[in-house]
Amino acid sequence: MDTRSKILTGSSVNASQCPRPLAVVSGIFDVLRTTHARELTQIRDRVQSLLVVVLPASAELLPQRSRAELVAALRVVDYVVIADHTELDRLIESVKPEEFVRLEAADAIRTRQLIEHVHRRQS
Repeated sequence: MDTRSKILTGSSVNASQCPRPLAVVSGIFDVLRTTHARELTQIRDRVQSLLVVVLPASAELLPQRSRAELVAALRVVDYVVIADHTELDRLIESVKPEEFVRLEAADAIRTRQLIEHVHRRQS
């Protein structure tokens, strides 16, 4: 299966398309880690379908499309949308998920920790 088919445009997502209950998770996912897979699995265990929104990053290591493709490759993820913060707000209003989880702050911390770890190893 080509998991890139899970990637939708924000305007093409509608509430009737996603089985209920639905969770929406937003994040940066740069770099995708096992922690992400664990968190997404825990969320997916509580709902029928999982839509992940990949947001832009100011100092990204990977382009947004590449990050979306990595997230789409996870079995627990049903749909992926590439969006900015304004589109995220519209999407949430449109699909009215039963659960909405924001991972942006955690992603920023994890990326900073990864960079610090790499710098320590190089010293």
